Amino acid sequence: MAPLWLLARLYLGWQWLHSGWSKVTGDGWLNQGGVALQGYWEAAVRVPEEGRPTITYDWYRDFLQYMLDHEWYEWFAVVIATGEVIVGLMLIAGAFTAIAAFFGAFMNFNFLLAGSASTNPVLFVLALLLMGAWKTAGHIGVDRWLLPALGAPWSPGGLFRREAQPHRG
Repeated sequence: MAPLWLLARLYLGWQWLHSGWSKVTGDGWLNQGGVALQGYWEAAVRVPEEGRPTITYDWYRDFLQYMLDHEWYEWFAVVIATGEVIVGLMLIAGAFTAIAAFFGAFMNFNFLLAGSASTNPVLFVLALLLMGAWKTAGHIGVDRWLLPALGAPWSPGGLFRREAQPHRG
């Protein structure tokens, strides 16, 4: 199954890397105080006179409006753009695959709540599947060495396991 997870991981990683890199190198995200994100949030919170609003849940619209009112788009644009690049690189390398997939799914979920369907549903499901297959998903990647060395919270790996030392006395 590892080769199948490799393909899914590479696809998802490339999507994040490509999206993040276009934000890092493009206009409006890092070089203009987050005006691109500001525009996205403003469009998302707008309630039309007729028809349905982009955001279904009022609590999420209020959350975005709060961030707009406090101009959080200025620093949040940096978090999103660099976060997308980091998630993409980690997935492509197969390093901390489940953690990278979790943060990717978290971003997808927020984009979905803001009313942006696009590829987000597919990427969200792929991220959930990668999280579920965390032991195998990064086997063809850096996780092959990271997981045995670091272990999991319930089972420490070789770097954290202390072997019993014979008592000399």
